[in-house]
Amino acid sequence: MSKEFISTVKAPAAVGPYSQAVKAGNMVFVSGQIPFVPETMELVSEDVQEQTARSLENVVAILEAAGASIKDVVKVSVFIKDMNDFGKINEVYEKYFGDHKPARACVEVARLPKDVKVEIEAIAVVD
Repeated sequence: MSKEFISTVKAPAAVGPYSQAVKAGNMVFVSGQIPFVPETMELVSEDVQEQTARSLENVVAILEAAGASIKDVVKVSVFIKDMNDFGKINEVYEKYFGDHKPARACVEVARLPKDVKVEIEAIAVVD
């Protein structure tokens, strides 16, 4: 099976020894994306909904770099700092996915990189 390491300047650079995504065969594995603005590598804001949107924009940019789209996503993992933000995060999430409803996990965690409020990773299948 062929493997391709995906990288785009339209999403934040990796903050560790990993790739933004790996395309293996017809599957794309997008690493967890935090709400950094790619051009500045700075946090978009403290607002959880803005953080969710920015994280999803980063996922979308990486998917596009891999030749995929959000409609190709089959699994999403959402890591959040506070489960009380679940409803606010879902409001933003639904705007991106609409009627396309991939499998998903949403987990409250003790801490996220750079102390952000949300991190999102995705798996897509492309033809």
